Amino acid sequence: MIVEATQMIRDFAIIMIIASVMALISYRLKQPMVIGYIGAGMIIGPYTPPFTFLLHPEILNLLAEMGIVLLLFVVGLEYPIAKFRSIGRKALVIALAEAFGTFALGSLVGQAMGLKLFDSLFLALAISVTSTVLVMRVLEELEILDDEASRLLLGVAVIEDIIIIASLAILQSAALTGNLSVQEIAVSIGTVLVFIIGTLYVGSRIVPKFVDMIGRTNHDELVVVVILGVAFSLSFIANQIGISVATGAFFAGVLVAESKTHSVAKGLATPLKDMFAALFFVSVGALMDITLLPLFFAPAVILIATSFAAKFVTVYFSAKIQGFSKKISMQAGFGLSASGGEIALVTAKGGADIGATSSFILPMVGAMTIITTFLSPYIIKIGWRLASPIIRDEDRDTVGHS
Repeated sequence: MIVEATQMIRDFAIIMIIASVMALISYRLKQPMVIGYIGAGMIIGPYTPPFTFLLHPEILNLLAEMGIVLLLFVVGLEYPIAKFRSIGRKALVIALAEAFGTFALGSLVGQAMGLKLFDSLFLALAISVTSTVLVMRVLEELEILDDEASRLLLGVAVIEDIIIIASLAILQSAALTGNLSVQEIAVSIGTVLVFIIGTLYVGSRIVPKFVDMIGRTNHDELVVVVILGVAFSLSFIANQIGISVATGAFFAGVLVAESKTHSVAKGLATPLKDMFAALFFVSVGALMDITLLPLFFAPAVILIATSFAAKFVTVYFSAKIQGFSKKISMQAGFGLSASGGEIALVTAKGGADIGATSSFILPMVGAMTIITTFLSPYIIKIGWRLASPIIRDEDRDTVGHS
């Protein structure tokens, strides 16, 4: 037992050292650190010749599961219930059109490529994701976060996060039964809705008050213990009723966000999230069999193109139909079509964890995430640049009509 504990400490040291070196390299190259973490996982993983660096690779699965919980919990902290109400109907319509339009087209393309049913469905859900965190970071760097288009696309991305997380829970539930009948899907949807509504209705009356009561003690360590207790408890409950732990963690964050102590809670939880989320991305890299890369590179490119086309078209036209200008519709279309991000990896791993998908799905989504993460800043910049002539044309039309 002592020898095994020593070996696990050695494995953890290797994971953190290689992850930190690869993250530093990504930072020096001005690339998102998630790419470095995935690269670190590929280096230490069992599929990289000549040998694996880890004596107990299973430790990565445990750490990755904790990473998913903390990652989605902190994402949920950004979305108090009041924020959902303020986003508006128009953003909801665009998010629904984008998420389900991309999912439908992605499923058809997957089937046309000869993939199995659940491989197609989990891939389609993964490419339906837009990284809210990455898009927000790019908009901040470009100093356009206050633009009307930026506010719209961030509102859509918020709603999309919820749609994707709920859809993952439904898809996992259907996959576990192996049945996609209308009855099974209805039961899965009902289970998810009952969990979400019950969590928000009951939890919002208990959790925020309890967190605020703990916050008044001014003991940060006590706040950390309580909010982690909320996050892991809801994740466990979600898992026990056949829903993704990501769903439970996300809505735990939403409940804590309702408290007056939420800013303190976020500040305390973020460093933990950063560490365990890094370990999650490392685990994704470790599960990527790099010898398969040549086999799924072409399908990955096809799916990225499918995702971009579906997202841009659905966002652009649904925004136009609701009265947004051509400029704003185009900017929102480019912004939301740009990236898959971390929740795409959570989605792919969700299929792998229950054995619903083939072994190549997770590394394929990992490769797609690396590519789209790299391209996202350039796509958003190009979108805003292409919209500039449209701005001038609309200004001329306004002057001409006045």
